[in-house]
Amino acid sequence: MTYSIEEITRISDIPRYWSKATPDAPALFEHGTPISYAALWQSIEQACLLLKQHGVQAGDRVMIVSENCHAQIALLFAVGELRAWPVIVNARLSARELEAIRAHCTPRLQLFTATVSPDARAHAEHCSALEIDTELGPICISATDPAAQPERGETAAQVAALIYTSGTTGTPKGVMTSHHGLLHFARVSSTSRNMAPDDVAHGVLPISHIFGLGTVLLATMYAGASLYVEPRFSPEQTMRALAAHGVSILQGVPIMFTRLLAHIRETGAPVQAPRLRYVYTGGAPLDPTLKQEVETTFGLPLHHGYGMTEYAGSLFITRIDRPRSDTSAGEIVAGAELLIVDEASNDVPAGSPGEIWVRGPGTMLGYYKAPEATAAVLLPGGWLNTGDIGRVDADGALFIVGRTKDLIIRSGFNVYPIEVESVINSFPGIRLSAVVGRETADHNEEVVAFVEVNPGARLDLEALRSYLKDRLSPYKRPAAIIEVPAIPATASGKLLKRELRQLAQDASSMASAVPEKQNL
Repeated sequence: MTYSIEEITRISDIPRYWSKATPDAPALFEHGTPISYAALWQSIEQACLLLKQHGVQAGDRVMIVSENCHAQIALLFAVGELRAWPVIVNARLSARELEAIRAHCTPRLQLFTATVSPDARAHAEHCSALEIDTELGPICISATDPAAQPERGETAAQVAALIYTSGTTGTPKGVMTSHHGLLHFARVSSTSRNMAPDDVAHGVLPISHIFGLGTVLLATMYAGASLYVEPRFSPEQTMRALAAHGVSILQGVPIMFTRLLAHIRETGAPVQAPRLRYVYTGGAPLDPTLKQEVETTFGLPLHHGYGMTEYAGSLFITRIDRPRSDTSAGEIVAGAELLIVDEASNDVPAGSPGEIWVRGPGTMLGYYKAPEATAAVLLPGGWLNTGDIGRVDADGALFIVGRTKDLIIRSGFNVYPIEVESVINSFPGIRLSAVVGRETADHNEEVVAFVEVNPGARLDLEALRSYLKDRLSPYKRPAAIIEVPAIPATASGKLLKRELRQLAQDASSMASAVPEKQNL
């Protein structure tokens, strides 16, 4: 071996490096069975042969429709090894969503890991994909798209993955993520967790999402550690992995931890996690009640961070050697820079909320085939406008206040949904809440809260309103509180606020949504 892990230049170099450095060490656990780094690299080479047989070349897009599994990971690295672009798509998307992505990226091939994911099989059948036996197991492959043309040039050579945003605020956009950015983030993320080869990370976050790809898969393998792969989240399976398979790193979105805690409460089973040493959540704002409950349950700090697809991972992370008692997203990571600005792009006073601009090695190369959308967020000087609102405390910690597009303006006052949600979530019996704005007849905006209660609990609306009255200013209190069986979320755990806003507009006559009188 003539190079170190710090000298690699492409994401496929990570498994290649460890296949030579520690060939017998486990890279993955699938169904509890270890797959060594040598075996993983052999799978990647076999996947490269399969792709070449179907005409894949540098600059082609290859859609991988799957849920987390060995075959998906091998195909991901193989596509990158051939200098093509993997388009990793969660099989749990609808046929309409999948078709929109396919039409936009015009892939050379569509690959479906049908034996692992029933949803992938359904998509394969819808596309009339042909199932073939491979060294990775049966894979369904669609016909070549006649419109597919390889991307050429300097930018094309830098693309490591094309990741489509969830589309919670509109049409999904393809984020061109670079090898350089992903490798930088893998290094930062791995280091922030003090990861070592004997660590086992829980790998249930979808690899189709930047959190699952960067924080979970690439950061774990960058350390030469192993990933316990699961195709989708189940509280029961997660608890078994913690108890029986030595998981030491547990990472997830807040809604995952909410479901996990609910399962623990409902079953009354003792928490057995003998090797667990690090717990982390990201991908959405952190609620203080959830943080406290997770820390009490596992006896460990719940670490937090802030990142986005457009920046190849986390920009802020709480430090392992100084966990925080608040819900801060932590301190800025190495290489990243931050500005907090007002609507006129001027710096705001220290500690005041403003729009978050960032720049650094993780900045995306742009949105694929969307120059206008790219120009709207990639600003002069290399700054990326995140669209999020935050403030920086005196000690340098970032607090996320909300999203620009989620901001509710009630009678001229700014209402940040995360603040209202945090208060609602602290009410006994509430499992989860989501707050959105709803336009009124006089062109004002009112606050609407959707709540999901714990199993067996009964929502006392009057008691909740009284609770909120003592804790929120009048303009922040929900005009309507709507109980739902489950708050809709994407497969990666993001709450579907756009869908909720539509439900709020349609729900004004619901019996459980009787408006509270507000003197504003």
